[in-house]
This record gives sequence, structure tokens and C-alpha cells, in this order.
Amino acid sequence: MPDPTLSPAPTPAPSMPARSMSAPSKSAGEVLAGHVEAHVAAARQVAALVPAVEAVADLLIETFTRGGTLYTLGNGGSAADAQHLTGELVGHYKRDRRPLPAVTLTTDATVMTCIANDYSYDDVFARQVQALARPGDVVAAFTTSGNSPNVVAALRAARSNGAVTVLFGGGDGGAAARHADRLLLSPSPETPRIQEIHTLMLHMISEKVDAWAAA
Repeated sequence: MPDPTLSPAPTPAPSMPARSMSAPSKSAGEVLAGHVEAHVAAARQVAALVPAVEAVADLLIETFTRGGTLYTLGNGGSAADAQHLTGELVGHYKRDRRPLPAVTLTTDATVMTCIANDYSYDDVFARQVQALARPGDVVAAFTTSGNSPNVVAALRAARSNGAVTVLFGGGDGGAAARHADRLLLSPSPETPRIQEIHTLMLHMISEKVDAWAAA
């Protein structure tokens, strides 16, 4: 029997975890400054893409001259970029000039939800392209991954209908690149940078097309 007069042995204190030797986390200011640095680095690389951007502007000028239409599309933030380009063309960029025929395929909620409900969300753009795009038209898709099934299907359908296809993408363009006649790929793998460069590219295109339409 244990001696009742003896105090129980003290319970050993739990060992403390070793202090992490990892670098301290960045402050919010440092994180935001990193965004600026990454943006500037990506924007500097766009200089090498100016010929490709200008070629797409020339393609649109030729399309509008022949009476063709531009159709744009994308998901999420890329849908906003697609609408942005259409707005610059139907409205105007800097100059008072005639409106140009451009349509964004994300803006008709009834058509979008009808196709998604009766068929599949993968078909929401392709079915519209099949109905609307013709030889002499241009279909421009915005995508950061290049692998959205509905974007890939839309470009495939556009080519089948005889339209010229343009891809605003990033990296290697993903699966969508295989169905694009013209590639405008942001020089960054990061989604925010890709979208920022897409905006720069569409403004550059709008500048040349705007000047042509106002002449």
C-alpha cells in the first residue's frame, strides 16, 4: 500500500511546442504592395504582345467593314471583361463615332438559364454561337484558365460555323487555345494579373478600332 503521508508525485508539465522558425507573415501593406509589383511586371511584358493585340484590332476593323458582328463571352470576371469590350464598341471608347455591332452572350438571362436548364451549363455559349455566328463574324472568349468547358465548346462551335475565334487567356491558353485562331495570352499565371492584362489589351484594341470608326 502507498504511504498516505507522502504527497503524490507532481504531474509533469506539458512540453511546449518548439517555436516556429518560419519567416514572419507579411503585413497587409506588404501584400498589397506585392500586387502592385506583380501588376507592373506583367504589364511590362505586354510590350512584346503589341503586334498580336494590333492584329486583333485589325481583324475587328475588317469584320466591321464587311458588316460582320463580334460576339464575346466568358464566366465570372471574364464575363465582365467580355461585356466591357462590347460596351466600348457599341458605345464608344474616347471618340464620338458610329456604334459598332458587338454582342455579349452572357447578358440574356432568359436564354442563359433556358439552355442551362434544358441542356447543360456547358452549352450556354455554344448553342448561342450556333444560332448567331456566321462566316465573317468573330467570336472572342475571355478565360483565365482556358479550360472552362462552356468556353471551349463555344470556340469549337464558332469554328464549325465559319467564324474567326479569338482567345483572351493566360499561360498556354489551356484547352481553349486549340480552337482559337488568334491568341492574346496574359504573361502571368495569376488570375488577378491575367484579368488586369485582359483589360489593358481590350483598351488597346478599343483605341485603334475607335480611331478607325471615328475617321
